Amino acid sequence: MRVSDAMIFERIAILGAGLIGASIALAARASSAARVVALYDRDAEVRSRALALGLGEVCADSASAVAGADLVVLAVPVGAMGSALAACAEALKPGAIVTDVGSVKGAVIEALSAVVPADALLVPGHPIAGTEHSGPEAGFAALFKGRWHILTPLPDERPEYAAAVDRLEAFWRALGAEVERMDAPRHDVVLAVTSHLPHLIAFNIVAMAEDLESVTESEVVKYSASGFRDFTRIAASDPTMWRDVFLNNREAVLEVLGRFSEDLAALQRAIRWGDGDTLYDLFDRARRMRREVIEAGQDTPAPNWGREN
Repeated sequence: MRVSDAMIFERIAILGAGLIGASIALAARASSAARVVALYDRDAEVRSRALALGLGEVCADSASAVAGADLVVLAVPVGAMGSALAACAEALKPGAIVTDVGSVKGAVIEALSAVVPADALLVPGHPIAGTEHSGPEAGFAALFKGRWHILTPLPDERPEYAAAVDRLEAFWRALGAEVERMDAPRHDVVLAVTSHLPHLIAFNIVAMAEDLESVTESEVVKYSASGFRDFTRIAASDPTMWRDVFLNNREAVLEVLGRFSEDLAALQRAIRWGDGDTLYDLFDRARRMRREVIEAGQDTPAPNWGREN
């Protein structure tokens, strides 16, 4: 079998066969960025589904999956990163690159650094891509195309480490992603603003509406407008993953949540006092931000956000 010129890794191992793990497996094979893709998930039923989907070589334990792998991708909830790597650390080959897909970097780096072997190369990362769906069936090869992947390299001055970062960047670019390098504290604050706080708000609004539904006899669901409908899409995300995100990025989230609470109180006063100018200025700024998101290629300008109905 001729190896494609696009191949970056001979063998990769993915621990966690959910949406992101399955999508990496499919994208790596579709792009020929890896010749062999091995997967492991601690849930036997998920492993069976991954095998039926033909995602790759599905292994019965994580040590078997990582054995001989040039790249190991941890695609598990951020709270499980350390234990997932610890379970297979002894099986890693010297020089193996270890990365992750967690949306929190500070806590994950601390957990992984405590268990990664000295002869492995830890290069944390985070693909800014996903859907509200979960499980191996939710994966698709095009998930990362045109999306950002953030690498948060460690302050490791070894030449082989720099080479590993470059190689991992090439891998993600082969999967269709744009790649940015960023330090971990900055990543965690940026994601608290762009992802974590919006999810927290969505979870809270939908839960509040569920409480109101018992009073309004299901009108909340029956007459859901597009705004609430979009909140329910966000709130449908994996609760285990998001529980771990908030517990492991609590400082950045609380910092941003504090600022949000202050601004919300100011908005509340503007409504109470009939301050239309303040309301208009805020809404106009938010509208400009929406245009910037579209211009950056991060969403579609199609009516109704590209939905058919």
